[in-house]
Amino acid sequence: MASYNRVILVGNLTRDPELRYTPNGTAVCDIGLAINERYKNQSGEWVDSTVFADVTLWQRTAEIAQEYLHKGSPVLIDGKLALDQWQTNDGQKRSKLKVICEKLQMLGGKGDGDGGSRRAEP
Repeated sequence: MASYNRVILVGNLTRDPELRYTPNGTAVCDIGLAINERYKNQSGEWVDSTVFADVTLWQRTAEIAQEYLHKGSPVLIDGKLALDQWQTNDGQKRSKLKVICEKLQMLGGKGDGDGGSRRAEP
C-alpha cells in the first residue's frame, strides 16, 4: 500500500522560538503554531476554531526561526508528521503527533517585525 506524509500549515506562533543544540552541535528549535479557521455552522452562524500544533525545525532553519520570529509571527510550514514517544518517570507511556518542518516561509510585511517573506530550507 502506498503512503504519503506531507503537512502544509499556515498560522501564527503561540510562543517565542526555543533554540537549543544537540551534543554534536546541530541546531533544534521548537515552536507552537495556532491555525485559525472560520466557518458557518448549520444555523448559519460564524464559528471560530483554533487548532494547535507543535513544530520542530532543524539546522539552519531552526537558527533562522529563532533569529527572525517571535510570538504572533505568521508563518507557512511545509513538513511531515512524526510520532514522538516517551516514558514518564512513573513508567507511563506517552505519545503525541508533531510536525517536522522541512520548509519555512515567513509571512507578513516589514512592519510585522518578522523579516518580511524570507524562505528557509535545511
